[in-house]
This record gives sequence, structure tokens and C-alpha cells, in this order.
Amino acid sequence: MTSATPAEGPLAGLIVVDLSTTLPGAQATQFLADAGADVILVEPIGGSPLRRDPGWPGLLRGKRGVTLDLGSEAGRTTLSGLLRKADVLVSTMRPAAAERLGLTPEQLAERYPRLVAAMITGWGSRGPWSHYKGYEGLIMAKTGVFHSKRQLTMGPDPAFVSAPYASFGAAQAAVHGILAALIERDHSGLGQVVESNLVTGVGAHDPYNWFFEMILHRYPDAFEPLVAAFDEQGRPQSRLMYALLVAATKDGTWLQFAQTSPRLTQAFLEELGLWAELADPKWEGFPTMPDPDLRFEWWNKMLSKVEERTLDEWQQVFETTLDVFGEQFRTPDEALDHDQLVHEGRVVTVADPHLGPVRQPSSLVHANGRALTDIRRAPQLGEYDQEIQQFAQEGAQARIALGAHVARRYPLEGVTVLELGSMYAGPYGATLLTDLGARVIKIEPLDGDLIRWLMAFPEAGGAKVLQGKESIAIDLGTEAGREVVRDLVRGCDAVLQTYRAGVATRMGVDEASLKSINPDLVYVHAPGYGIDGPYAPRPAYAPSIGAASGISRTDAPLAGQCPENRVDLLRSARELYSAGSVPAVQCDGIAALGVASALLLGLCAKRRGFAMTELVTTMLATSTHALIARNTSYAGRPAMSTVDAEFRGLGPLYRMYAAADGWVFLAAPAEREWEPLVEALGHGKLADERFATPQARSANSEALAAALTEIFGERTKNEWETHLTARDVGCVAVAQESAEWQMQTDEFYEAGYTVDAVSPIFDEHRRLAPLNRFSRSSVKADAGCTVGEHTDALLREIGYDDARIADLRDKQIVG
Repeated sequence: MTSATPAEGPLAGLIVVDLSTTLPGAQATQFLADAGADVILVEPIGGSPLRRDPGWPGLLRGKRGVTLDLGSEAGRTTLSGLLRKADVLVSTMRPAAAERLGLTPEQLAERYPRLVAAMITGWGSRGPWSHYKGYEGLIMAKTGVFHSKRQLTMGPDPAFVSAPYASFGAAQAAVHGILAALIERDHSGLGQVVESNLVTGVGAHDPYNWFFEMILHRYPDAFEPLVAAFDEQGRPQSRLMYALLVAATKDGTWLQFAQTSPRLTQAFLEELGLWAELADPKWEGFPTMPDPDLRFEWWNKMLSKVEERTLDEWQQVFETTLDVFGEQFRTPDEALDHDQLVHEGRVVTVADPHLGPVRQPSSLVHANGRALTDIRRAPQLGEYDQEIQQFAQEGAQARIALGAHVARRYPLEGVTVLELGSMYAGPYGATLLTDLGARVIKIEPLDGDLIRWLMAFPEAGGAKVLQGKESIAIDLGTEAGREVVRDLVRGCDAVLQTYRAGVATRMGVDEASLKSINPDLVYVHAPGYGIDGPYAPRPAYAPSIGAASGISRTDAPLAGQCPENRVDLLRSARELYSAGSVPAVQCDGIAALGVASALLLGLCAKRRGFAMTELVTTMLATSTHALIARNTSYAGRPAMSTVDAEFRGLGPLYRMYAAADGWVFLAAPAEREWEPLVEALGHGKLADERFATPQARSANSEALAAALTEIFGERTKNEWETHLTARDVGCVAVAQESAEWQMQTDEFYEAGYTVDAVSPIFDEHRRLAPLNRFSRSSVKADAGCTVGEHTDALLREIGYDDARIADLRDKQIVG
């Protein structure tokens, strides 16, 4: 018998039964295992499909596995025994499959009343698309992400996106739901079913374009619509092109600059020797020059100037000039060599008896200066069968003791979080907790968080990140302002701080200072790079983190090499820019999802009596976790799937095809899906010996794609979606609207992915639905707030009288 080394960590003693067979479930349970939970992976005879993923040693790490035939009575009996002892169940089954196994919410509540069951699906358990297959590509196609990322190619057609944004969103949403339900169980004594899905999971990534699109459709003449980054001739159209320059060095290394403020832009142009040239009337209006040829000329000037120096020469600039900085574009594997990750101990190598050394990211959250637990290897198939079967037999005899039933309306009712930070990546993590019932008090400067004024239409930039929060405007540069924060902290459960290294200490709102006032605080640091180390003082932006983490090279894998000529350089620059700078899906959203997980883990750990200091999650580390299936490396690792040169997909059975009036995305990559596809298409072209076996289809992939291209051209995209999904074949029409607007349309609203909210700025509008649905608890979907809207009410709550409040206002300490 093999025995796993017991894990220590904030979730030690928690038993999780993992029935997931796809990426989002694997990532959710990997997070729980990293935090110390005892995760029991239930695999079918022959092994989980996840073992065919090259990254399986990272996805399955820290778990114990048992092989069960759930189609047999013996297998279902063993599963029941496990569930009687478990705290959490995680499943990625489609609703119909869960019903066949007796795992509906009603059956689970009756049989295992203390169990928290997380169901992760592609489309949710209700609505018109709940029966659709849950492949990531289908969700990305129908929600408009392929359209939003269309400039990965030169033409107007949608482009396939390789990074698993939807899966990561759904996985972290499941983590949020599980931890929130466990917190609620402490009050009610009861578990419940928690649902997350890939549709709302991908919707969480966008930082501000949702409201931009809403305003543009509501008030078409309010301001100029955003244009694509490049025109049809490949010339820059966006003013951000120069601040977020993508350029290659003399020795062929690609860099992502992030000089977004006027001060940083000037410093960059001075370093390039171009600042003085802007005095020439020819460049009047920079960076929004109306002439496309002039924009193209200036872009080429900047590219040529960067190309005059080697990587080492640019690194010397970055080390000596803090106002100029660029990140290297790394592959997912190369990202784990990043100096900041190495400094923080966020890269580990685990010995596997068959694979040898396996390198992978450490836990997403660090605490007390290290990973949450010692990362353990993935189980071999059948390694723990005997001991888990014995464990299940004990469970079958166990009595389920119920605690006191004092249910709360919301899972996080009574929890108060104080937010110290700005923009999106950290603060949106706290926003997600408001949907779960937490009270989030946002500390803002007197003129408001910068994100509020990011767009020409007032408040549009910050509307999403401010949902559900209470705003108090304070000048933290004054002692009186800091005293207000200290008084607020006394009544809080958690503090979220997103400043760069050293800023919180200078302002007196660091962890030690605030815990001296409230020792029970959960204090979460959520900077871009880290709380110390070589990159800690650096500002972090979504494009630069996308470059550093491997996200951009995942979406644009054919770019990033040493350019062979000028045409190749311009093509790669366009592809890499589109890979990292499209708001719909990028590293701000990835990081925000990780921040919410860190906050909830801290709150859950506190209730379990597990104290943690220096609870840290960073943009860079979280983004590497989103790619754990791609950056887990070992000798002999199978080749990763790679998008084709036209950005259509990963092969003939998982790609886009042109329909009679647009595009469809076909997802039928599994061997068992071939016959249903052939039958549903009913076309003689597929009755060809070249396509008769999986091996033959692989060898003749170009011919198969050509045959399918001809077939799909015969009908409209909606006809194909209706026809094939009715026969349980994965196929959807590819949306040709931006993802942020597509999800606000009536179609998505009526399907439940969007809900109504009322804002003091935008009145009644649609916002993204909460990422979780609970079988017992409620969630809420509030709108945003104005700057300092709750200042007076909050000050009165902590004991300030009207005279004191008026004095603070007169002195411009609060607003």
C-alpha cells in the first residue's frame, strides 16, 4: 500500500472528491491540493482523460487517485462512501451525465447534507445552451472572443485563441464558490451545490470595455468608437501603439514596453532619441495623428530605434532608468526562468519516479514567505486504489452529523473587506466578493481611482471594477487621512492592498501596522510582481505581464522568433501586440480572479484557525498558473498543440470553417465523436478511407480540412449550429461582435449570463452575472458607485460626528 505524505496548509484536513475530467476542474482541485486539502481523484478504468494532456503532472499534483467504474454498482457504492466522508465534490460533467449518476442538487442535498458540490460546466445547467458541449473553443467562438482577437491575423476574419481564458475563469470561480460555501457552512451546518461555467468565466476578464460598448450603443455620438489596433494595410490606428510598443532588439529578442503615462512616454522617446523630433509640425497631434501613413512612419521609427541595441544593452537601460522598462516575450516554459519568480521561490521541481524531475509553478498563493505547501507529485494510475477503497468503506459506515442550522442569505454575509488599491487587476478580485455578499469598502483618492477616468465618457472605465462597493475618498498623504483608515480597519475582516513594493509601508497601511490595530485581519498583498525582489518596484501592466508569463506567446506562437526581414518584423509586431493588448481577455482579468481566490482562502483559513502572514498573489505568478498545462516540463514531454498559421484552430476537427454567411467553430476532436459527426453531416465526402481511423485522419488532416471546408460552405452558420447541436455535435456560430457587446445582447441576457443592475451614473443597465450560482444561498449583482458616495455614512459608522466630518472636508482630507 502506498501512503501519501499528509499535507500541511490552510485547507489541511479538508477532503475533496474530484470527478473532473477537463482543465477547469483539474485547475480548481489543484488549487485546493496546493492549499493542503486531501484531493481524491476518481479516474475511470484506463485513467483520466487529463493524463493525455502534456501538463498532467502539474494538473494532478498533490492528489491521491482511485480508479472506479462509475457505470457499475460497485463503483457507485465506493463513490457514495467517499462522498459521505468528503467536504467537497468537484465535477465537470454535463448536467445530463450528473443526473444519470444521481448527482443532482436535490439528490446530493438529501444524501450528503454537509457536502459542498462544485459543478463546472461549459454553458451552465440551465438555459438554451446547457446541453451544448463545453469545449473552450465553442465558448470563445460564441461569446465573441475570436472576433475580439481577430487582429492576430491580417484580415477581418476571427482568429483562434489558444490561452485557456474561459477554463481558468471557470476554475477560479469554482474555487470562489467552494470557499464561500465552506464559510457559510460554518454558520448553517449545511453544504450546497455551487455552479460555475466557462461563459461567465471568460466574461470576467475584460476590465472596462463592457461599459464602453454599452455607452457606445446607447449614445452613438458620445465619442469616437475604439478602432482596431491596425487598419487593413497593417498601419497603426490606436494611440496606445506607441506607449505599448512591441519591438525586437538587434539580436532578435522581442520586448513589450509599457510607457502608458505621458511622463513615461516622454522618457521612452527621449531614450530613443525621438522626443525632439515631435517639435516638427509634421507630427502635430501625436500620438493621435490623423494621417495613417504618418502613424506608420512613426511606428517604424520607433521599431528601428529599438532594433539598434541588443538585449543586454536594453537591460542596462532598464536597470538604470526606472521610467523605461520592457519585458521579454517568453514562452510558457521560459517564463519560469523569470528572475522575479525565481527570487520568490515560485518555481519548483518535483521528483517523479517515472518522469524524473518535473518543473512547474509553486502554489498560486504564497504565505509566510513561501508556497502554501510543499508541492507533491501527481499520482500514478491506481497507486492509491487500496487505501482509498478502505477509506470509502469506512465512509459507508459513517454517520453524518449535522450542525446548527443558522443559514445566512449570502455566503459571505457579515464579511467586510477594506480595499487599498487602484485600477483593475487587484480591485476586481474584491468586486467578485461583493456578488457573494461581502461588504467591500474602497479607499479612493479625493479625485477617484484612476480607472474611473480611463475613458472619455465619465466613470465608464471604472464601472465594472466598482460594482457592489462602498466608496470613501481619503487623502492618505495626511496623518488625519491615515487615522480614518485605522479606524475603519477595526471593523474589517480583511484588507486587500495592491500597491507596488514599499508604498503601503510609506503610507502606514502595511500589514504590520494594520494588524497591530486588528490582529485578526486577513491581509492580502496583490502587487504586479511581488512584495520584494528585482522586479517588485516595477509597474505591471496587462501587456507586459502577458509577455513575461507566456500568455502572449501562447496566443501568437508563430511570432516571437528573430525576424528574418522587415515584413516578418512588422507581422510579428502586430501579432504580439494583439496577443497581449486586447482588453476582452488579458492578464488583468487572470490576476483579478486569483486575487479573489487569495482573499477567500485567507478568510476560510482564519475560520479554520490557520494563521497566515504575507499572503501574496501577483499578476505574474497567477498568469503562469493559468498556463500550468503548458509550463509543466519534464524529459520526453509530448508536443503541445499549436494553432495553424491562419489561426483557424488546432486541427481539422477543432477549428473554424467558413459557412455560407460567416463562420462556425467545430469541436469534435475525440475519437468517439467522429461517427456522430459523420452521421450528422450526412456527407459522402467523409466516407473516404483516408479518414477511416484516427491515425488516417491525422495523416490526412489537410485533406479532411478541405472536405469539411466544402461541406460547411453549404449552409448558414446558424443552420449548422442548430443542426449539429441537436445531434450532440459541438458546433456554434462564431460571433462577429466584440465579446464585451456580444454578452450584453438579448440572446445572452435571456440565457442568464447577463443581469440587470441600476447605477447612479448609467441608470438601468446590464452587467455580467455573478460567476457562481448556489442551491441554497443567494448572490447579488449590484452596480458601481460614485467617488466618495459613502464617505459621510462610513465616517458616522465609525463614530465621527457631523462637526468632525465637516472639518475633514474643509481640510480636504476626505471627499
